[in-house]
Amino acid sequence: MTLECLRSVTAETTEAFEIIVVDNCSDDGSAEAISEHFPDVKLLAEKQNHGFAKGNNIAASKARGDYLLLLNPDTIVLDAAIDNLVNYADRHPEARIWGGRTLFADGSLNPTSCWREISLWTIFCRTSGLTGVFPESDLFNPEAYGGWMRDTERQVEIVSGCFFLIRRDDWNALGGFDLTFFMYAEEADLCMRARRTLGATPRITPEATIVHYGGASETVRADRVVRVLRAKSELMKRHFPYLKRNLAIWLHKVFPLTRYLVGRLQVRGIRGEAADVWKEVWQRRGEWSNGFTEHSR
Repeated sequence: MTLECLRSVTAETTEAFEIIVVDNCSDDGSAEAISEHFPDVKLLAEKQNHGFAKGNNIAASKARGDYLLLLNPDTIVLDAAIDNLVNYADRHPEARIWGGRTLFADGSLNPTSCWREISLWTIFCRTSGLTGVFPESDLFNPEAYGGWMRDTERQVEIVSGCFFLIRRDDWNALGGFDLTFFMYAEEADLCMRARRTLGATPRITPEATIVHYGGASETVRADRVVRVLRAKSELMKRHFPYLKRNLAIWLHKVFPLTRYLVGRLQVRGIRGEAADVWKEVWQRRGEWSNGFTEHSR
């Protein structure tokens, strides 16, 4: 999958660029294959898995370009998407962070290219089930911009780290990703800091479209959900006003329980399997409800 991504980058990008790949101690021969098929790529074959945040920080420290593009390995660049994104950034420098449109392999929309900031309202909608009942509603599914097909250009609050463009000077001014976030929500934290300290107004454009398969690096769903919920707990601890924080964390904590109880009411099969996942996540709430206990930059 990484080789396919690299082929698409080189085939669809005409502007001057360099590719830096951090191999997080993979054991499937990825580093050797990249070195063989792409000798011009700057390959950093690490001896340990640093996670998404530190891996990108390491790569960024080696970069020489004016722009940094973070690109997941489970992506395919389509129709000069990187060139188009950089050109878009040049036309909208005030945004300071830019992203594009992401699709699944079958061409359907993958809506995870951008998000709104997590808020007390988004947590309430998710925990109460309103988001699931009205997924196309921008009111009841606000975090995911419900109903917007990402087919128009607009300002957003958070650009996903899977396809994330920022000027190198701004990245350095922000100190890159906060290493507390091993994986998930690091780009949310960065965008929130950029908006508050740099006045950033991140933007999405459909001119830059890629395929993002999503979830390829984690195959155990319960483990993935635990990581996501832990990262969101940390976002609340860091960015929520004090008076809202405790209520938000409580609502967030009971979210897996409500999902499990609803899942138990469904017919057996796929729904039943989902209920089992949410039951495990609820049982493991001690792992994620308090965010990250050790902080480091």
